[in-house]
Amino acid sequence: MNGMNEYTVYLALGSNLGDKQKNIDEALDKIEERIGKITSLSAFYLTSPVGFQSESIFVNGVCEVSTHINIYELFAITRDIEKEIGRCHKSKNGRYADRIIDIDLILAGNLVIDTPELTVPHPRFHTRSFVLDPLREIAPDLIHPLLGKPIRQLWEELHRGQFGH
Repeated sequence: MNGMNEYTVYLALGSNLGDKQKNIDEALDKIEERIGKITSLSAFYLTSPVGFQSESIFVNGVCEVSTHINIYELFAITRDIEKEIGRCHKSKNGRYADRIIDIDLILAGNLVIDTPELTVPHPRFHTRSFVLDPLREIAPDLIHPLLGKPIRQLWEELHRGQFGH
């Protein structure tokens, strides 16, 4: 993206510490201020942590954002927003932990990026119901640019147990 053309990104948000709803609302406000107009927002889902043990349930949702910002700049902005809301560090070496806020870039138009800094589409989102459930709600016919399947079909496959967590 050259920073001029408008395109659509899907961001997954999650929080399992503090005032979870407030954390997500604050992230959504900052996304609208700095990234672009939120054109669709899923309901919020209560989910158990995946990949680590915790007593704290997550609140998860997905938003669709119309933007013209360069994808690498957009990714950096999401990291900045996480830090401002209080996230100290991203998971390291595949180790997950409780978090005040998590903003994951799931899809960006039909972009396919695989660099050490950024992978789009998010490499595991189609195996995670906490992302697919809200994404299916707002964009069931969206096609995964690598798998060539609509979100609805990926959701059905996940819930039939073809992927696991």
